[in-house]
Amino acid sequence: MARALLEALRRRDVLADHVRTIADADAMARAGSYDVLVLDRRLPDGEGLDLVAALRQRKHPVPILVLTALGGVDHRVDGLDSGADDYLAKPFAIEELLARLRALQRRGPTVSDRYLNFGNLSVDPRTSEISVGGSFIEFPRREYLVLETLMRRPNRIVTRPSLTEAVYALEDEIGSNALDAHISRIRKKLLLAEATVEIRAVRNIGYLIRAKA
Repeated sequence: MARALLEALRRRDVLADHVRTIADADAMARAGSYDVLVLDRRLPDGEGLDLVAALRQRKHPVPILVLTALGGVDHRVDGLDSGADDYLAKPFAIEELLARLRALQRRGPTVSDRYLNFGNLSVDPRTSEISVGGSFIEFPRREYLVLETLMRRPNRIVTRPSLTEAVYALEDEIGSNALDAHISRIRKKLLLAEATVEIRAVRNIGYLIRAKA
């Protein structure tokens, strides 16, 4: 189910990370800046609503959509009372899910509502525009997705699998050095544009974007 959902989201240019447990989801919420959290209830290490309550107790602002097979009225009431912003029962139509995600993004100031700025580099997730010092740079779609993914986690390592998943669909044939080729071209463009940030490789792990020394 998760794999199918990730595939559907990525086909529509929605960047998504996936974890299987409450503990991992809690860690990701602490470490990352996400527009929306889509959460199941029956998870390997417990009840998903417990995470909702914990995040709300910590005043975490991320909008939460509960997506579950538990669709009774009492279940929905419990989910919303726990602090979830929306509740969708399975089976569902992907277009309805996307509409609900868009509605949640519009409710408040989230990452997608503002530019991603780091140094003199700016990325606008709403229009997929990239600029350095106010001058726009053209990026092919996949290079843009790599850079946006890094810009959402400045000064933090993004693993190679996370970057690959952000750029490619499951059925895409991916060359062994495809990601490295994207990074190489992005670096050249940032260098030519005199960006004050750089992309650094972390051997055998991934990449991070940081300010130039």
